[in-house]
Amino acid sequence: MKKHHTIIIAGAGGIAEAVGLLLMEWSEVTPSLFIGDRTHSKAKKVAHWIQEGTTKSGFIQDFHLAEKDLTDEMIAILRQGDIILDCLPGSQAPRIAQFAKDYKLHYANLTEYVAETAEIIALAKDANTGFILQTGLAPGYIDLLANGLFQQFCTDFEVDKVDKLEFKVGALTNHAVAPHFYGFTWSPVGVATEYMEDTIVLRNFIKTTLPSLSERKNIIIDGITYQEDLTSGGAADLPDALSGKVCSLDYKTLRHPGHYAWIQEQITNLGNTADAIKGLQEKMEAVIPHIEDDKIVLYVAVEGKDATGILRRREIAKCILPQKVGKHQLRAIQTTTAAPLAQAAQLLLETPHSGVILQSQIDSKSFLNGNYILNVYGKI
Repeated sequence: MKKHHTIIIAGAGGIAEAVGLLLMEWSEVTPSLFIGDRTHSKAKKVAHWIQEGTTKSGFIQDFHLAEKDLTDEMIAILRQGDIILDCLPGSQAPRIAQFAKDYKLHYANLTEYVAETAEIIALAKDANTGFILQTGLAPGYIDLLANGLFQQFCTDFEVDKVDKLEFKVGALTNHAVAPHFYGFTWSPVGVATEYMEDTIVLRNFIKTTLPSLSERKNIIIDGITYQEDLTSGGAADLPDALSGKVCSLDYKTLRHPGHYAWIQEQITNLGNTADAIKGLQEKMEAVIPHIEDDKIVLYVAVEGKDATGILRRREIAKCILPQKVGKHQLRAIQTTTAAPLAQAAQLLLETPHSGVILQSQIDSKSFLNGNYILNVYGKI
């Protein structure tokens, strides 16, 4: 941030604390932060954690973000704010977006939830302020990286269509044990949701829907074998934006070998449960531990024939590890999710925007070279 802004962070989980710390540490002009959660003690704890961890001095205030009502305190804070960064579960996104519209604040969120994203697109279409949706890691950074690589491929090889655009992300532990070969590094409900909801892809240049976990393959990245499979939400709006230009486009989640077979077994055992997402979440949480030591593995590839008919493939792979920011060590999932959110905040606050900005509409080159992004992801 190059000017002073007042930023409201909704939520008090790991991403909320990370984005607050990144904004305090890496903004050219330190912002004022309000941090709200339905559990006020959590918001207070996060505000204190950021205050302890930053090397900068600035205003940080916690508040109670009521679950249903709009309190006098919330109204006073919404009137002071310039932007809301929504780090709450995706089910809450339309409510928080409505606050942003009503009080003329910019808004950015992280959620991969498809129905809630569609709801916000509808409510924000005539808003005076800007709404950047799905701006975390996946959806978010990975979509901009994929779209940027596609555009560069087309320019360099003088084509306007390609055969494949693949993009994959794994939030992984360094070690994995049987039978589940996994450890939680982020929200269990988010993991269960992306496994159970359908996914949107391009097949034969046309947008279509496929069941998640229905196209499993092995992939070797930097000499390590992973399994990839379709999961929901990570493609953001690229299937719409690139329809007719890419024959096969999909987002897949990377996991250690053996994990998806175990998940498939749990889903089969659930049968026709009324709330399958909750059922899967409970089965996973019963045996899968939460692990702090994590890594983010990401991979993007474009494949197609150049203007002379030679088949070409371009790839980008990155492995991102935990990183010290200020006085705190942040997990890789925290920095890789929070950095695009902070970059989106800067984009909204420092250039004029109104209405919804989808991932395909963001200038990937300037965004991916932004200060918050470069500090986490490095250069492409």
